[in-house]
Amino acid sequence: MIVEDHQIAYRNVVSKKYNFVPEEIELAFQDFVQLLSKHNYSPAGVVFYTILSEPTAEIFLTINEDSLVIPSEEAVKFTSYFCVDNLLMTRVKDDFVLKSQEKYWELFSYMEQKKYVQKTPLFIQMKKMHTTNSTYVEMSLGVF
Repeated sequence: MIVEDHQIAYRNVVSKKYNFVPEEIELAFQDFVQLLSKHNYSPAGVVFYTILSEPTAEIFLTINEDSLVIPSEEAVKFTSYFCVDNLLMTRVKDDFVLKSQEKYWELFSYMEQKKYVQKTPLFIQMKKMHTTNSTYVEMSLGVF
């Protein structure tokens, strides 16, 4: 199922670009959290990323602080408000490795069928259902 007009919106978001293969994504997340911790910043719990071009991805984390001062050589960006709207979105609830590929192609097929034009890279957001404590992934693609 594809949902239209989805939005990703958060406050106090930091991001950093990484080069990695999919199997190393957890290492990139850990590196980013350690970098923030080293500079006394604390993640607020939301994490998402976007594939810019293989193998480059941009990882986004929300932080508890409302400003960021990190040396420029660390290449960390901060935005007090992050919002991307007019997204097509689908969810992957289990068997992430197999179903992510299926959902990826489903999003792009839907976009083509509706004659939309892609305006953003693919956003991938890991979420947790509070009622069942199960995890799922939202995949979103900006269109116009």
